[in-house]
Amino acid sequence: MNALASVLVLLGSAVVVVALFRVLRLPPLLAYIFVGVTIGPNGQGWIPASAQTQALAEFGVVFLMFTIGLEFSLGQLKAMQRLVFGLGGAQVVLTTLVILGLCLSWGLDWRVGLALGGVLAMSSTAIVSKLLAERVELHSAHGRQTMGILLFQDLAVVPFLVLIPALAKGGDGLFLELGLASIKAAIALALILYFGQKLMRPWFNAIARHRISELFMLNVLLITLGLAYLTQLADLSLALGAFLAGVLISETEYRYQVEADMKPFRDVLLGLFFITIGMQLDLGMLVLHAGWVALVLLGLLFGKLTAIFLLARVFGSNAGDALRTGLTLAQAGEFGFVLLAEAGKIPMLQPAAMQIVLGAMLLSMVLAPLLIHFREAIVKKLIAGEWMSQAAKLHEIAVKTFSVQGHVIVCGYGRSGQNLARFLEREQLPMIALDLDPARVKIAAAAGESVVYGDAAKAEVLQAAGIARARAVVVTYADVPSAMRVIGAVQEANPQVPVIVRTVDDAELDKLLKAGATEVVPEVLEGSLMLASHALILLGVPLARVLRSVREVRENRYHLLKGFFHGATDEPEEALAEHIEPRLYTVTLSQEAAALGKTLAELDLGGLNVTVSAVRRHNIRGVDPQPDTRLEAGDAVVLLGRPAALAAAELRLKGD
Repeated sequence: MNALASVLVLLGSAVVVVALFRVLRLPPLLAYIFVGVTIGPNGQGWIPASAQTQALAEFGVVFLMFTIGLEFSLGQLKAMQRLVFGLGGAQVVLTTLVILGLCLSWGLDWRVGLALGGVLAMSSTAIVSKLLAERVELHSAHGRQTMGILLFQDLAVVPFLVLIPALAKGGDGLFLELGLASIKAAIALALILYFGQKLMRPWFNAIARHRISELFMLNVLLITLGLAYLTQLADLSLALGAFLAGVLISETEYRYQVEADMKPFRDVLLGLFFITIGMQLDLGMLVLHAGWVALVLLGLLFGKLTAIFLLARVFGSNAGDALRTGLTLAQAGEFGFVLLAEAGKIPMLQPAAMQIVLGAMLLSMVLAPLLIHFREAIVKKLIAGEWMSQAAKLHEIAVKTFSVQGHVIVCGYGRSGQNLARFLEREQLPMIALDLDPARVKIAAAAGESVVYGDAAKAEVLQAAGIARARAVVVTYADVPSAMRVIGAVQEANPQVPVIVRTVDDAELDKLLKAGATEVVPEVLEGSLMLASHALILLGVPLARVLRSVREVRENRYHLLKGFFHGATDEPEEALAEHIEPRLYTVTLSQEAAALGKTLAELDLGGLNVTVSAVRRHNIRGVDPQPDTRLEAGDAVVLLGRPAALAAAELRLKGD
């Protein structure tokens, strides 16, 4: 198979499998690995393992480490230093030492044990952070512990990238090699960070002044690959230089633009890296050593779970949250694969051992979503006092609302929730706020605010908050999946209570209304209303007329504001979004158009989920045309719908 055919097979397989995994709600990372297993030399053999493939995969690691450096925040580290350097550091050190001890007891070389300790100490940032965000648990006690540990693991990759290649060189002068590698890394870090901080911002300012996007992108690639090359010249890894490039750029005001520009490169190349990881997996050898794979898998899951549980308890966590954190982080991670690729160069690490570890890591990541899904049931089963702890929390909520009637349950006590609370207090309307950030709850409650820790998406929490006597429920944060769960819990507990939901835009408005929301407040549209009302008042339009217009727009569910004409400057990611916002599009009818002489009712564009917003004829614009409107040549038909539906409607109108 020639090079082009190999690329086509690889791309075709990746597209199909990633789409299938997306439907199954499985991480794309696992899809890429599955592609590698299937089409690689140990599977169907469609793609042979080659130096070129490995070189491209190494670029994927470079951009992954660049992204980690870009997200590096000294402020975040300082705010979470006890969790990051205390709990996170203890987890990595303890896991590494335990695995080192086990390897020594099995007769393996200590260099293999140390390398595998670093490999298996990592957990999956991609899987865990996504699942915690979907479950609105990032600010919970176990969520903060989890993110603190993950943050240290990300940082720990850097010294392991220095350590493992030195171990791979081996020889009698190993400790000298380790010392030299450490000194080189320290000098490289000091020089690059010291001089880089002085040069980076002026250099980016000079490039940005040209206002050429291609030049800006070329500059980012130059800095990333240039620093990676410099660290390689110092006998260090490419990934270390890329990490330093990300750290330097993160201190400039161009950080977010760079992150957006680099995302396509990083994701494609990183996908290729995981495909090459899958290509290394030998299913025949895994079947032959299935018992060892199962043993390593169980040891990994239960070992990391136990270590994290014990360490979290030492750092003051209750048993329930400690077990939740352990279950969340028990799996291996994507950085483990990066380190395993380096560890594979250690001569004493046998191919069979590599396959066993690789198979166990993959299986642990497949099981990660299941462990998190059934986590609460496991915690309640294993922690004897957990139900009492939950009961105590519910009791605290119930005490707050025991004598309250006609109150408002505020879900989320961030800035919007607190502003709402001030208005309610001003009108002397009772309220109780539920929030999952223990630090915020503690501070606000100490100040006398009516806020308690609780998950509004659980019916028992709403019952304790007095949903049976409540006047309304307000979801103050813009998170549609979480809002859907809250609406479902309200429908289960007391469907008569009105629910007001905040969203970013109107893309999910109909979905939320169908689920049971009484009112949906899209931020973008409400901002547009406020902007328009202030502008109209300043232009001399009477206040009463402005207020009437705003009220009519809201009563008509923002129909006037639905959709807008998209241009080249709009977010490019939007085209890839799962729920694309409806947009406006104009189709001008020529003399040959198929729709000439037909009415809108006959064309039935509504069957394509497209609405005719207006028809412009002879420079006269008719808004909301009637179904009996007959189209003529030269008419400009303004359509409202999603891209695929708009394309079908244009085809029906033109008949091309």
